[in-house]
Amino acid sequence: MTKRLQVLLHDEEYRAVQQSARLERTSIAEWVRRALREARLSRTRRVEEKLEALNVAQQCAHPTADIDVLLSEIEAGYTNINT
Repeated sequence: MTKRLQVLLHDEEYRAVQQSARLERTSIAEWVRRALREARLSRTRRVEEKLEALNVAQQCAHPTADIDVLLSEIEAGYTNINT
């Protein structure tokens, strides 16, 4: 089933979309459908890339410490820089 979507654009935005569609030799409607599809897929890929990066980071054995120790060492570093 298809649904109708109405989008209101300023004249200059409409002309830019119209010109892009003309350059790709397609209708404005098809150009907009493609642009929306690409935007949606791009967002999905970004989320997947971030999740993959988290998975890779979890597999690494980075040195760490208790959060209170870590914060006090950071604070001590700030104190040493400012003196």
